[in-house]
Amino acid sequence: MPSESKKRVCYFYDANVGNYHYGPGHPMRPHRIRMCHGLVMNYGLYKKMEIYRAKPANKWEMTQFHTDDYIDFLSRVTPENMEQFQKEQAKFNVGDDSPVFEGLFEYCGLSAGGSMEGAARLNRGLCDIAINWAGGLHHAKKSEASGFCYVNDIVLGILELLRYYARVLYIDIDVHHGDGVEEAFYTTDRVMTVSFHKYGEFFPGTGELKDVGVQKGKYYSVNVPLRDGIDDDSYQSTFEPVIEKVMEWYRPAAVVLQCGGDSLSGDKLGCFNLSMKGHANCVKFVKKFNLPTLVLGGGGYTMRNVARTWAYETGVVVGEDIGPDMPYNDYYEYFGPDYKLDVRPSNMENMNTPDYLEKIKTQVFENLSRTLFAPSVQMQEVPRDHDMSEDEDEQDPDDRFNENGWDRRIVPDNEYYDSDEGEASGPAGNIRSGHERNYRDDDEDDDTDSKEEEVTSMDIKMSHEEEEEIANALKDELIKQEQDDRMETDVEDNVPEVEETVPEVEENERNVEENVRHEEDNIQDVEDVTMTEREHSPSPVAEQVTIANITPESTTATTTTTTTTTTTAALAAATATTTTTDNSVTSNIEPVEVKTEETPIIQEPESQAESSMTKSHPVESEQDNMSSRLGVDSEEEGEVKSIKSHSPPPPESPKKVIKQTLQEPVATSIVATFEKSQTPVEEALEDGEIAE
Repeated sequence: MPSESKKRVCYFYDANVGNYHYGPGHPMRPHRIRMCHGLVMNYGLYKKMEIYRAKPANKWEMTQFHTDDYIDFLSRVTPENMEQFQKEQAKFNVGDDSPVFEGLFEYCGLSAGGSMEGAARLNRGLCDIAINWAGGLHHAKKSEASGFCYVNDIVLGILELLRYYARVLYIDIDVHHGDGVEEAFYTTDRVMTVSFHKYGEFFPGTGELKDVGVQKGKYYSVNVPLRDGIDDDSYQSTFEPVIEKVMEWYRPAAVVLQCGGDSLSGDKLGCFNLSMKGHANCVKFVKKFNLPTLVLGGGGYTMRNVARTWAYETGVVVGEDIGPDMPYNDYYEYFGPDYKLDVRPSNMENMNTPDYLEKIKTQVFENLSRTLFAPSVQMQEVPRDHDMSEDEDEQDPDDRFNENGWDRRIVPDNEYYDSDEGEASGPAGNIRSGHERNYRDDDEDDDTDSKEEEVTSMDIKMSHEEEEEIANALKDELIKQEQDDRMETDVEDNVPEVEETVPEVEENERNVEENVRHEEDNIQDVEDVTMTEREHSPSPVAEQVTIANITPESTTATTTTTTTTTTTAALAAATATTTTTDNSVTSNIEPVEVKTEETPIIQEPESQAESSMTKSHPVESEQDNMSSRLGVDSEEEGEVKSIKSHSPPPPESPKKVIKQTLQEPVATSIVATFEKSQTPVEEALEDGEIAE
């Protein structure tokens, strides 16, 4: 047999469980659980284990085993409306033994919630033994109540364990046969049920030695029928060999132990003669196998004896030997007149002879030999875990140490101070006694904290899906980092190229400024020549003036301007046609030729020659096209406006237009060539045919 080691224990208790009452005169008293908890607290056992208030099981969780209509009935029936559910009460066996009382469904939720959450913690490796004295209601069936039991928390807990463990062993030491659990797993080999109970004219009337299971579960239901008055020695001589043989042959991965207290001596409904220590010996024996174990309550109708025994067995689980003196507690008067932690056997006759017990064991061993050795289970994916009530784990560690933290605290064996006041501060993982805080160095404290964090991190288990999600997230982060590094490298490579173009741009800017100064001189000369020709010319003949060398790369932009308003407008419109290049001035762009025709100023002709010369020159179509293209207002046909009588506002000087153009960024080059087609009069002036 494996050696016994120190266990991590989780203890589930809800203070409201003692408030429920089956009714006057009913033997079932949930108040016994509150009395047991009072002893657990006053004996100081809470320091050796983690205490939790389980989340009540909901309807969906209950229907993992029970039928929907049965659970729906339990959730709706109350003492006030029970007359409306007479048909359902008969159908679901709710009535005399299992009455309808106030808060029935809530009571079932508390019982089932503690067992399911204890099993979930065992699955996750958060504890080695889980205790729920409010559980163990082993008579409830799939769709009916039975024997004071409404919801079978044991079956729900075993179903939770089967999600992780291949085989589960169920042991029942209640005086009544665990018929509800046996019936639930009667056809499977994944759960072996072993029940030690009274058989023969006794509730529920099942559990004969020949009841061994059917189909795939044949010989996986073990029943040990006993007679009245069995004492500690006889019980031990039967219990230990049978359980040891089952452990050896079946090899369970987890154990569920139902510790019904009605097998104790002096129980109101029981007929066995076990003492408190004889009953607790079963718990001690099962604990030695070092398997994940779920310890549950069950029957027990003499409240003071049940409370004593369960408190003592809690000490057995955590490795503390308590009693016989009883500390003062809220229910101290219940334990008179001796006020001792002990249940002594009576002098009732033991009807279980050694021959009878030997015959029972022989038959049980024979049935076990017909089973497969450690039956295998097909591997399947483990379903997702349900959320557990670990609200305290999600709280801010910087907050003050709350009640949940105190409940989870396990006091070390070398604790020097028994007082709870000022013993701890901070989260549960960093609890220190007053002796440790006063005499240990800060460096040692830091080392201890770091070691505890390492241990905590090692205890964390992740599923395969969570590991894949973390790996994908890290991979995406690495890819993003590589892209960012690549972009930074490209930017750094472009910096030298940009720095090299800066001197060129500055040189271009200086050339443009120099050209501007030359152009200003040319513009002044143009204006002087224009004024001179206007004085001597008989008609408004356009003069050709060239403005060149604007671009820094010796690219010429030749602009033909006239002395009239139309020429100035054409220059402004042409100057607006620019081409943008990147970081340099384009030098090889074809010059754009814009032909402009001056709108003639019609005055009274001085001579017939001048009138005929003006009429003979066909420029009207060209004037219309260029006026629409250069933004000049079109004139209605035949309408003549005199510049003298309708003078437009003075046009912007070419000098100003060029300055505005050159104020744009250096990256913009002005490449424009304007040429004005010569009229016949201009051609004649060049050839010298017409004298000035």
